[in-house]
Amino acid sequence: MERTHWVMDYETMANLFVGVFESYNSEETKVFTIHSSICNDIKPLIKFLQRNKSLKEKHISFNGISFDSQITEFILKNQTKLLKMDAHDIVDAIYAEAQETISRSNAREFSKYPEWKLSIEQIDVFKINHWDNVNRRTSLKWAQFAMDWPNLQDMPIHHAEKVHTEEEILMITKYCINDVRSTKKILHLSKPLIAVRQQIKEKYGLECYNYSNTKIGSQLLLGLYCEATDQKKYDVKDLRTYRNGIKIKDILFDYISFKTPPFQQFLKKLEDKTIYNTKSDFKYKLRFKGYEFHYGAGGIHQCIKPGKYLAEGDIIVKDLDVASLYPSIACMNNMSPAHLGDEFFQVYKNDIVDVRLAEKKKPKANRDIAIIEGFKEAANATYGNSNSEYSWLYDPKYTMQTTINGQLLLSMLVEDLLINIPESVLLQTNTDGATLQFDKQYLDKYDEICKAWEEKTKLILEYADYSAMYIWDVNNYISVYTNGAAKCKGRFEWEDLQNHKHTHLHKNKSHLVVAKAIYNYFVNGISPEEYIKSNTNIYDYCAGVKIKGDWSFYESSIKDGKHVENKLQKTIRYYISNKGSKVLKINNSDNRQIQVEAGKWLQTVFNTYIEKPFEEYDINYNYYLENIMKEIKILEPKNQQLKLF
Repeated sequence: MERTHWVMDYETMANLFVGVFESYNSEETKVFTIHSSICNDIKPLIKFLQRNKSLKEKHISFNGISFDSQITEFILKNQTKLLKMDAHDIVDAIYAEAQETISRSNAREFSKYPEWKLSIEQIDVFKINHWDNVNRRTSLKWAQFAMDWPNLQDMPIHHAEKVHTEEEILMITKYCINDVRSTKKILHLSKPLIAVRQQIKEKYGLECYNYSNTKIGSQLLLGLYCEATDQKKYDVKDLRTYRNGIKIKDILFDYISFKTPPFQQFLKKLEDKTIYNTKSDFKYKLRFKGYEFHYGAGGIHQCIKPGKYLAEGDIIVKDLDVASLYPSIACMNNMSPAHLGDEFFQVYKNDIVDVRLAEKKKPKANRDIAIIEGFKEAANATYGNSNSEYSWLYDPKYTMQTTINGQLLLSMLVEDLLINIPESVLLQTNTDGATLQFDKQYLDKYDEICKAWEEKTKLILEYADYSAMYIWDVNNYISVYTNGAAKCKGRFEWEDLQNHKHTHLHKNKSHLVVAKAIYNYFVNGISPEEYIKSNTNIYDYCAGVKIKGDWSFYESSIKDGKHVENKLQKTIRYYISNKGSKVLKINNSDNRQIQVEAGKWLQTVFNTYIEKPFEEYDINYNYYLENIMKEIKILEPKNQQLKLF
């Protein structure tokens, strides 16, 4: 019997159970259906699950650790009883188990069957991509939108409703198959994450398939620390350092100093400050040479006014970044969470950071991906987890010492550059770097200042040369390197969205044609009209919206002279058209209405892909041109409004 692994999904309804499994590397599909009166596949289902268990075949799912695997384990543990029941009682039992599982999850209780006790090993693409994190929360439907899945479909019948016909069973089965195949697509897009986890498991014995990157880093670090100190993991995991207050003057590095009154006064103010809340107590603004610097728990930020900043003639644009800022600060200043002692610093620097850097210096073909990626996460894990009471790394003093000193060290460099390079223009400062525009005659001075800063801080700077920066604000810009490559940020970050990179499936790719047109206008000199006419990818014109709480989507239109409202699903995809309808958000309690697209614009709902000659999509190009021109006019106020028709 040939071994494979299975992408799978269950649908559990009041009187129907459907299980769909598709081989991860072929189109082989198995469907198991149990209905209270029409069909009963419990015997072949149990036989199939037993095969999976005996052959060590994995189940691959979306959020399966919390749900589908729980149902699988319930079936396997109760197979003797289930085989003696009739179909009606089987679906009742499975449905009751499903509802209990959902209730546990909603209450944030532990699952009945923890992952390490499951009979069949799981790969959960929801967990791997860290979509269970509050800032990255992503549903399968949203991931379908993000990767231009042809059929963006919600469950066609509510789980509490009873299914009565074979046609309804077929409809639910097709829905389940659609979910399985989109999950399979996510699996393939997530191959880089899977490969790292496989190698880490083989090299370090860490069962980490369903760990987020952050958890992998934390667990690798924990293992190496315990090995070095001859301690037990369960003992170390209980350690924490709690602080009643953190005096900033006690955590500042003694080599931090400034040359001008604004920064000197700022430093003095900090020395008198005590931090009690690490998330909110460090928040300042500082003005220097016309620039406004924002300091906060997350880092330093500054940005020049919106505009085009070019390297022309003798004027150059230089960008610098501190290599691995937070790990490097810890290494160069012998930092450790207090409860872990100097041994932690030795492990962190010698066994994590230095080993990874040495591996990166090897020829690409000879590099160990487990060390490169796994140790990267281990190096980064300490800073973030040091501010989490749930982590064995918790010591908020470590957190604040890292971020405050990091911001001040970068401020020292920026101050030095601005006072020593005449007529230099500071385009932006961010958490670990800065961009400066200046006359190339001062390049030697620039290099001298940066080198002196490196010698003082023991940190390493990495450089880039830009031919242009198109800046809207600190989070939204396009940088063009002198070699022609470009870096797009914020709402102009189109390329990874277009390519469905796994790191971007939780983001919003709505109306991607707008970002692509703006990029082509500034970088390639293509007019918005010309670009719009050339782009025939219907998905680039689509937007996605999702709804929560006591709201519903409705499609409002006029048909045969009558106003018609058609209820839509909770996640929808649409584009702006000439003869479409209005999509509304309507509150189910008080009937408040909000237009998804305000004003005159009409929408065509496009949850299911329909292939046809492009002109038949009836796109309203003026909507997209108007939005493109709004962005262009921020940087080019004199630009005229353009229209295709």
